[in-house]
Amino acid sequence: MNFDFPTILVVATFVTGGIWLLDALFFAPKRRAPTETVEDEDGEVKKAGQSEPLLVEYSRSFFPVILIVLLLRSFLVEPFRIPSGSMMPTLLIGDFILVNKFAYGLRLPVLNTKILQLGEPERGDVVVFRYPRDESVDYIKRVVGVPGDRIDYRNKTLYVNGVAAPHVPMGIYIGSGAGAGETGSVEGRERLDSVEHPVLIKPRYPDFGPDCRVLANGPITVPQGKYFMMGDNRDNSHDSRCWGFAPEENLVGKAFAIWMSWDWNRSGFPIEWGRIGDRIH
Repeated sequence: MNFDFPTILVVATFVTGGIWLLDALFFAPKRRAPTETVEDEDGEVKKAGQSEPLLVEYSRSFFPVILIVLLLRSFLVEPFRIPSGSMMPTLLIGDFILVNKFAYGLRLPVLNTKILQLGEPERGDVVVFRYPRDESVDYIKRVVGVPGDRIDYRNKTLYVNGVAAPHVPMGIYIGSGAGAGETGSVEGRERLDSVEHPVLIKPRYPDFGPDCRVLANGPITVPQGKYFMMGDNRDNSHDSRCWGFAPEENLVGKAFAIWMSWDWNRSGFPIEWGRIGDRIH
């Protein structure tokens, strides 16, 4: 079951804030008015008001916390967990990453309406976006084509505007943990503009599977307001070669760091300490 966490946060913020505000405006003043006399420890008789209802106490306590989480998650940084191997070897199954939410502009939570333009994706960016065929699902891929680019992929080589992306083979990849199935793939270094990043390729696999044939008939031009996304694990990635372009309005943010890497399938301790704090390129 997919939970719409942004909506839950917004609703919780309005409910707790509303209860706190209504109580402060209408009920708290009456409650503070003395309604009965009590005797303190020194035997002095004093007037006492009514105690604060438990619902109001909880709302007053939780509202600032929920509001801060909502603002941070909506406009600054959001954490994600990598569930698949489509971005190996850049990102491994079990990596927990941080995503810059304002890199491509500020958007209102839930509505996803852009209220401030701050930047645009560039070739080589690793981006989280809402899957165009089911926007309740978040995908993470690398931008290989921006609006106006002519993209092609043949013989395991990416072409951008008719020029092959430089690629240097690095040898046979040895996977581990949940990614052990990628052992035997050929690892290489690819460069998109100024961004150099690793890729995995299975030379014996066809360029296009039966469900991923967007580029099967040759180059395709990226329309305005859309982006062409590909996984670094080129032969094990459900990306723009399968479902087309990612619309600009579906962008969530730019991935920039790994803050935890946890894989129970790893031999020994599940945490990969060496990946913690790594920048994502």
